Amino acid sequence: MDRAGLTRACTMGPIVGAVETAGGSIARVFRRAEMPLALMDAPDRLILLRDQLRLVEEAVRESGDPALPARLSIATGIGGLGAIGRHVRACATLGAALARVEAITPELLQTATWTGLRQEGGDAVYGYAVAERIEVGRQANEMLALGYLLGTVRHFLGPRWRPRRAILTGATLPDRAEIERVFGCDLDLGPRAGLHFGAALLATPNPAPGPLLDTPPQPLPDGLPACVAGLVDLALCEGRPSIDWVARRLGLSRRGLQRRLEAEGTGFAHILQHVLRVRAEALLAQPTSPIGRIALDLGYADAAHFTRAFLGWTGLTPRAWRRLHLTSPGVERTGPFAGPGQSPGDKPGRCPGTPPKE
Repeated sequence: MDRAGLTRACTMGPIVGAVETAGGSIARVFRRAEMPLALMDAPDRLILLRDQLRLVEEAVRESGDPALPARLSIATGIGGLGAIGRHVRACATLGAALARVEAITPELLQTATWTGLRQEGGDAVYGYAVAERIEVGRQANEMLALGYLLGTVRHFLGPRWRPRRAILTGATLPDRAEIERVFGCDLDLGPRAGLHFGAALLATPNPAPGPLLDTPPQPLPDGLPACVAGLVDLALCEGRPSIDWVARRLGLSRRGLQRRLEAEGTGFAHILQHVLRVRAEALLAQPTSPIGRIALDLGYADAAHFTRAFLGWTGLTPRAWRRLHLTSPGVERTGPFAGPGQSPGDKPGRCPGTPPKE
């Protein structure tokens, strides 16, 4: 299996709106993509890159609109890129902005992809590529990305700017004329997606500089343990997942997943316990959530089983931890799973509050 990519679910809101406007069923889109509807309310949640591609493809199918990804990215503009859009607006020139996007995209938005600048003769090429071997939804995802690339460049060069060439990959492009109308430029098919334009334009100054975020967002984790943690966290929206379910979503056998996690110094049970603890602390921090309801939401048979698990993780009962959190809001909470040995206050290779592997 290639290195699985992660992405933030920031395109979910626009996808929902577009499908509903077209008279489609968003519930059917999520069901076909095997994604929980709760994702719509969590734009910063991490999902597998291949799951986003599948979701975009199902949205195109449900709406019957091949140009849907182009409409989404053009409508949302660089604001749809969250923190990356803020970085673009803060850069002095177009060239500086594109270099900044290349550096921070894998940290803040999406892994196992490349967004950046290359030179071809006298042209600058602002391109996008998926490093993971994914076929379903690939062209639709590139179309989505191309709209964001156009939005980034047009922030500096104006809304009517047209590249010398705009390229998508693939053998055919359904509804090409409409996609070109939405993008405001002609499209070619080729081996690498991107925008071609004169390199001299890279010196164009920013016409409307903006400030950076006061607090930088949490960097994306990377690697197989982080992908497993993301899948577990996502699945908890609808019940506790099994290792077989996670392995299938990653295109691995159960034993293959176990072997690869062992090679990383961790295991499925350790990651599951860490994600459960993070989710439990987040829910307990909300004073109106009943502890019995939290226990059921996390897949425990009752509050007593949840209390024993939480006591083992933190040395406190859920009720005591909640009181401490409410009286001392600055109390440290467990961070997202970042890989073996990177969890705050814990020993390498295991999640906080879990026993070492025998």
